[in-house]
Amino acid sequence: MSISEHTHDGDPSTEIANVPRESPVGRLAATVERLSREVSRAQAEAEGRALIELAKGILVERLGCGPAQAARQLTELAEQSQVTPLEFAVDVINQAARDRMSEVAEAFLAATAAAADEQAAESAAVRLRAAESGALAADDTQAVADALLQQALLPLGAVAVAIWAAGSDGSLTLAGSAGFSPAEAARWRYVPPDVATVARSGLTGPEGQWFMSLADTGLPSVGRHQYPHGGRVAVPAGTGGRVHGVLEIAWPVPLAPQPPQVVRQVEALAELCAHTLETRMPAPGAGLEPRVLPDAAELMDLADGLHDPALVLVPHLDDSGNLADFLIQHVNDRFLDPAGRPRAVVNGTLLLQAYPMAAGESELFQRVERVYATGEPFRARRMNLTALVDQVPLSAVADISISRHGNAVLLIWRIEDETARLASLLQHAQRLGRIGGFEENLLTGEITWNGQLFDLYGRPETSTPVPLEQLPAHAHPDDAVTIGRFLRTVMHHRRPASAAFRLARPDGVTRHIRVVAEPVLDTDDRLLMVRGACQDISAQHWTEVALAATRDQLAHTEQQASERDRLTLQLQHAIMPPAQAPLKMDGLQVAVRYRPAETEQLVGGDWYDAVVLPNRLVLLCVGDVAGHGIEAATTMVVLRNALRGLAVTGAGPGQLLSWLNIVAHHLTGGVTATAVCGLYDPSRRTLRWARAGHLPPVLVRDGSAAPLPLVKGILLGAVPEARYEEAETQLAAEDTLLMYTDGLVERRDRSVEESLTQLLTTVRTAPTTLDQQLDRLLTYSRSDTDDDTCLVGVRLG
Repeated sequence: MSISEHTHDGDPSTEIANVPRESPVGRLAATVERLSREVSRAQAEAEGRALIELAKGILVERLGCGPAQAARQLTELAEQSQVTPLEFAVDVINQAARDRMSEVAEAFLAATAAAADEQAAESAAVRLRAAESGALAADDTQAVADALLQQALLPLGAVAVAIWAAGSDGSLTLAGSAGFSPAEAARWRYVPPDVATVARSGLTGPEGQWFMSLADTGLPSVGRHQYPHGGRVAVPAGTGGRVHGVLEIAWPVPLAPQPPQVVRQVEALAELCAHTLETRMPAPGAGLEPRVLPDAAELMDLADGLHDPALVLVPHLDDSGNLADFLIQHVNDRFLDPAGRPRAVVNGTLLLQAYPMAAGESELFQRVERVYATGEPFRARRMNLTALVDQVPLSAVADISISRHGNAVLLIWRIEDETARLASLLQHAQRLGRIGGFEENLLTGEITWNGQLFDLYGRPETSTPVPLEQLPAHAHPDDAVTIGRFLRTVMHHRRPASAAFRLARPDGVTRHIRVVAEPVLDTDDRLLMVRGACQDISAQHWTEVALAATRDQLAHTEQQASERDRLTLQLQHAIMPPAQAPLKMDGLQVAVRYRPAETEQLVGGDWYDAVVLPNRLVLLCVGDVAGHGIEAATTMVVLRNALRGLAVTGAGPGQLLSWLNIVAHHLTGGVTATAVCGLYDPSRRTLRWARAGHLPPVLVRDGSAAPLPLVKGILLGAVPEARYEEAETQLAAEDTLLMYTDGLVERRDRSVEESLTQLLTTVRTAPTTLDQQLDRLLTYSRSDTDDDTCLVGVRLG
């Protein structure tokens, strides 16, 4: 059997010891053993000489003598103390340094004094200083791992060590290892963020993790196949409050509970690794790039570019080099203090000084500490922020984002306004002046006005406040569209809005009023109340009128453009008034509504018509010309008048649309349009209808609503000739038929099908009269495309 076969089954040293010394193999084995002892002895002597030379340097500085005299003093003092020169040199270094290594040595000495075994403490002190010397002399982290294992960990029974470098993104990189096979180390070169391993578990606390057996943890780690049941230790390697990596140590057998002095020794070695990771590059090929700390000015520029309040924090260390607090080095322009303090008061102070409550219930300071230590970002929603102002805690709720950038931390918060109702009203009144505040609870109907708002309305404070929905009844009739748009934005789009209108007071005085309101939502995102303020802007209004007149005189070109838009809008209103008298006949009621675009420059081509023909049939139609401006408005006039003239012929709706398609294609310059055309027969209560690319009518019957089945029909003007299918629908008493343009339902953030579903839900609950139902549809419309809206309603008696 060969030597290699023996070494696979047992201890190689035992197999070699059994070989006879007289044989050639025995002589070779003896030579290898002797050379190994000489190498180990030489290495120990070299490390010992480094420590002795360091102790000599200390004696030279303290005694004020030369190197030769210091060497003699060291030898004589060692003999008097009855210890070796190396042990005495380590004692001198410990007394001079008073660092973590010295504390560990004293802990060993105190623990073993009762057993009169001071040799263990002296040996531990020598091992630690030798490991420190080897680490300082090492060129890379791989050599540091070798030094730690050989000098300090093998005497503790450990067989392998790994030094992990923590990345700013939460990843781990194996910067150096000893005792693990090269193939195993290569497999574990990089651990992505958020992957649970033994090393990552060491980042959860300053004491790290001590596992009796790797198999019991269920966590993967380097060397798990080499030492599957051995003990594992993972201790964070950090300095000054920042964790630079993790020291992981492996034992071949399960690890028993260790005494405190051993735990402190491991922590001291981890601190030594932290200094190494901070100042040295990893071993070549380890794949870890050097850390690059961003310039503080760049991080400040980043913070200034954010839309949320942001603070740039840098660590503040105490005299011992430990993290004590964070300095608020910069606050951005969007900074919003929970206590309402200006930026200058907070900028340049310590975090716990500006926000002493951050270390309390919210644990904000602990979160910042952990992000700075590990580099793993932190995100939280609805975290409490508390600030002390005159010893009174003021709380706010905010979304928090914390991230580390080099040696600084970026803290971002988005504060959720939860100011009390009366305090908010008082703040607005004090800030703006001459403002009446209001708050209306939409669930209970309770309305709160302050005294100034009663004065603006010219009403006694004993009277009942006016609900928002009744605001049009107290305003000038010409402002009905403006107020309706305002109410729709606040109460149904649930967005803050403002509007200017003329308030008609009971005493006959007219005031120009600006109303500002915002919706208040509950935790389920439902509309709970509306609060806001009204201000008398009569003087400002007349000033703006005078300034507008001056600007018109100085900007003739702008005036011409404005006049053109105004004339276009007047033309459209002349043909399509926002409301007209309802059309009534036996057993039938027809009402129409027209809402112009919110922007005058977007005058569109929506149109409607409802007229009784000579044959006693009722023509019902709506249409929408593509585009905006004067071209769309004039095309709308052509199509509407053409359809009226063609309807007198008595043709059906499909034929009418075919003729109207020819008009659109040949007589309007190629403009396209959509339309729905219907003929209602009162005697039979039937509706014949056709469509040209338009949304179908909606039928409301017995508390349910649904669109009429689609019929085929292409856009008007798209092709020279087209045929349009007709459909006939039998109507019944109390039925309501709605025809509309897409401005009623169209939204940018959802499909037409979703918008139509919302419309059907709204129309199911029908008010008493047809006029009220059409007004309700316009008010509750959630369209956000700023387009015209035409609406025709038919109700059977």
